[in-house]
Amino acid sequence: MNTLKPKDPLHGITLEKILNELVDFYGWEQLGTMITIKCFTTNPSIKSSLVFLRKTPWARTKVENLYLYMKSQ
Repeated sequence: MNTLKPKDPLHGITLEKILNELVDFYGWEQLGTMITIKCFTTNPSIKSSLVFLRKTPWARTKVENLYLYMKSQ
């Protein structure tokens, strides 16, 4: 039997996991420089960033793309 791999490389990865890995790898300061959004530059926290990213598709896309780039390195 052939098992198909999902075409979405982010399948099964939560936004919280993505954000935690990016913060661990880059830190808030560099992350805020790479993706200029207020939740990364002013009093950043995982919780406030998750709220913003869940409501803002363009910002979430930027975060997901940066995560994929980080993983490909």
